[in-house]
Amino acid sequence: MTDECPTGGDERARDALLLDAMLGKLATYLRMCGYDAAYALDRDAEDDDRLLAIARDEDRTVLTRDRDVARRADDAVLLTTRDVTDQLRELREAGYPLALADRPTRCGRCNGPVERVDADDGTPEYAPDPAEVSVWQCLDCGQHFWQGSHWDEVAERLAGL
Repeated sequence: MTDECPTGGDERARDALLLDAMLGKLATYLRMCGYDAAYALDRDAEDDDRLLAIARDEDRTVLTRDRDVARRADDAVLLTTRDVTDQLRELREAGYPLALADRPTRCGRCNGPVERVDADDGTPEYAPDPAEVSVWQCLDCGQHFWQGSHWDEVAERLAGL
């Protein structure tokens, strides 16, 4: 269990993560950074025992604000703040690299894998034309993504950590 920042400076690999019910916004940021970041509420895991069972079964590191859950987990990072920017700082200090990938690899909504949409494929009305802008689609939920203003805002937030 990690409940304070290690001093060694070793960066953690892109671990498979499981975020508790209090960390939904953080899950989106981590997915944008390329992490396999499962979220408790997406997995019907509000109950601590269920959360811990999923973490064990899938060999995931638990990210939590709950000291009891962190203590009971095989591998956990205890976050102490409520603000997502401060949570990102805590993770960076704990050795997690936090930078946007060159291209999206995970769906920000459901954590599924994404693939690039071909330039001649159609997209929903809300998405740009893939012949003009790179667009990705989630293979699980069908959501479309592109590197627009939201991507830029996240990049700025990460750069300011």
